[in-house]
Amino acid sequence: MAHARGASGDELVAFAHACWNEPEREFQYVGVDVLSANVARLESRHLADIEELVTTKSWWDTVDGLAAWCVGGLVRVDRTLNSEMDRWIDSDDVWLARSAILHQLRWGAGTDADRLFDYALRRAGDSEFFIRKAIGWALRQYARVDPEAVRAFVTTHEFSGLTRREALRHL
Repeated sequence: MAHARGASGDELVAFAHACWNEPEREFQYVGVDVLSANVARLESRHLADIEELVTTKSWWDTVDGLAAWCVGGLVRVDRTLNSEMDRWIDSDDVWLARSAILHQLRWGAGTDADRLFDYALRRAGDSEFFIRKAIGWALRQYARVDPEAVRAFVTTHEFSGLTRREALRHL
């Protein structure tokens, strides 16, 4: 990772793509770690590259790192990228939808609660485990900021048992 310190955003993304081209998953972990540690050097245009990584060799461990650190970091700086999150949440690709749900995971008090709740409702009926789990996790994380809003939201809407348990776990 020391070599990444002087790398441009384009070089970082190229490195991550090279990691994705390797057969061992451990290379993908390195790619996620390098991008996450250097997200401040990425530009809004790199969201398309992150989308390609999210949808290639997808699994929760790499997708979650990309969503919370990279996607979240880019969208937090450039709110015009919310339109991409709006597209992702409605995607048939479970990993894009999961990324849209989780992208605000690290925002704390800066979380756009209306967007979070909207995304949760838009995917509430989803039968996919990874979507239901992500909704609960995102709501549980936001409950650290506004527990009463999350409790009221979860108890007044229809969610799977998994989502409900995850969301209310610490309340």
